[in-house]
Amino acid sequence: MLDTVLVVLQVVFVLIGGYQTIIAFFGLSRAPKRETYAPQKSFAILVAAHNEEKVVGALLENLRHLNYPKELYDVFVIADNCTDRTAAIARSYGVHACERHDPSRRGKGYAIEWMLRELWKMPRQYDAVVMFDADNLASPDYLLHMNNDLCSGSRVIQAYLDTKNPHDSWITSAYAVSYWFCNRLWQMSRTNLGLANYLGGTGMCFESKLLQEIGWGATSLVEDLEFTMRCVKKGIYPKFSYEAKVFDEKPLSFKASWKQRLRWMQGHFEVARRYFFPLLWQGIKERNWTKIDMSLYALNVYNVFITGLVTVILYMDMLLPGQPHLTSIYAQAPWLLLTLSLLSVIQFPIALFLERAPKKIIKSLITFPIYLLSWYPLTFYAFFTQTNKQWSHTQHTRVIRIDEMQKQAS
Repeated sequence: MLDTVLVVLQVVFVLIGGYQTIIAFFGLSRAPKRETYAPQKSFAILVAAHNEEKVVGALLENLRHLNYPKELYDVFVIADNCTDRTAAIARSYGVHACERHDPSRRGKGYAIEWMLRELWKMPRQYDAVVMFDADNLASPDYLLHMNNDLCSGSRVIQAYLDTKNPHDSWITSAYAVSYWFCNRLWQMSRTNLGLANYLGGTGMCFESKLLQEIGWGATSLVEDLEFTMRCVKKGIYPKFSYEAKVFDEKPLSFKASWKQRLRWMQGHFEVARRYFFPLLWQGIKERNWTKIDMSLYALNVYNVFITGLVTVILYMDMLLPGQPHLTSIYAQAPWLLLTLSLLSVIQFPIALFLERAPKKIIKSLITFPIYLLSWYPLTFYAFFTQTNKQWSHTQHTRVIRIDEMQKQAS
């Protein structure tokens, strides 16, 4: 009985892994650029901040100089349960500092939900809402691209997520590699295939009318993934804007990275439980591959958990005296699985080449497997602690300005 279950699980997750690997290669080419429009959409830019006095100033300076008519956007800093000078710094830049104090409801999802209620009460109404984290930087043409996408009919848009400190440590380099990979071989591939893209937590743009219609309602530890699932379930497909870039600060140490990624995986388990089966069933009934594809994306956390568990069981069986008692499908079809494994590995250097990553990042591929393998114990721990809904703050201290990012890129 155990052997049958393990074989079925191996087949199912090899098929899912093979599907994801094949899909990735549809991102080798870039989608054609969308039509351009004169600036006409107005934006409320929300900056979620909890004790971010060290970095918020660099972002506000960056937003002040966006290449977009100043009368068409306003900036609102959500000083969420802050005990530092975040709100005072925001006011010194002449933007709206909106202070929220609710220790019982901590986290970005709750802060955004509160801010949107406040925003709808204001005399001025905006065509769209943009969301950033306080440690971000945005490309100067960010709003121009969001304007183009909104005018083209998009209602939910995710920008290209990049790393503003890829060379600080081996762990920030690993984040950078995974981001370049996801942008090109996950997001772009789905753009080329006409599937839904997923939201990445920052650099997101939403049509105001849509937010007013369906509400925010995403207060889990991974509010971006939760809102993605809500949209796709309703037939609203997020789009990816390759040209609009947002740079995000990544943790410098493995310990800080573990803490951040653990929160992501705990939240991912919750979202998978709530949305995988309903979205998969809806996709099957409607013969809608976009919904099926997104349901498989929701299942990724269980993919890591179950494949890791099955691998451990099979290795333990091999170490027992005598012949193995359990069936490994790798032994049944070694060349097929070896080919899939090789394809999944070479995707990362391919993504670096396509995205013209800095040459010195290549050496990070030596330590990158450590980062990838660390997802397995992390996901195991997240599975057994997934009932923990306590939001944890990632401290940001790396003050980099947009002109420095542009200099690095050149």
